Amino acid sequence: MFLPLIQNRRSIRRYLSNRIEAEKIDVLIEAALRAPSSRGFNPWEFIFVLEINLLEKLSKAKQHGSSFLRYAPLGIVVCADPAKSDMWVEDASIASIFIQLAADSVGLGSCWIQIRERMHDKEKTAQAYIADLLNIPPDLQVESIVAVGYPEERKTPHSKEELQYDKIYLNSYGNLY
Repeated sequence: MFLPLIQNRRSIRRYLSNRIEAEKIDVLIEAALRAPSSRGFNPWEFIFVLEINLLEKLSKAKQHGSSFLRYAPLGIVVCADPAKSDMWVEDASIASIFIQLAADSVGLGSCWIQIRERMHDKEKTAQAYIADLLNIPPDLQVESIVAVGYPEERKTPHSKEELQYDKIYLNSYGNLY
């Protein structure tokens, strides 16, 4: 089941306007909360955004690469507390991809929007913009937003021949597998 899921999953940036059923949102919540975490510290927290006006504002979080969020029926803001774990970036990233895989498994499309270390404009970080918008406390950092919805576009999977096997080594770097 897992291999076909990752073979077919693609980043989706165009969504139908259909509402996402509560049962599917529950699946995404469970997936997020089941994500592995270094030492089990679970520094992540999630904000599920369904309000159209908030999604529109979040779509302006950074200068490039977030505008498609305005068309998604759901945006999941993935935050973490650096004081809880020095591995917060990795833990939040793993949770983000768990959400994406769960979305795909229930017939939804998704796309990661990187927020950490990105700018909203010349003076304000995307982090600060989102924190102000969603009342995120200062101890939390935003890693990403995952846009989720029913796909309006279909993308063909990448073929096995397109995979970069020249980046796989055996026993030492440079010794191709």
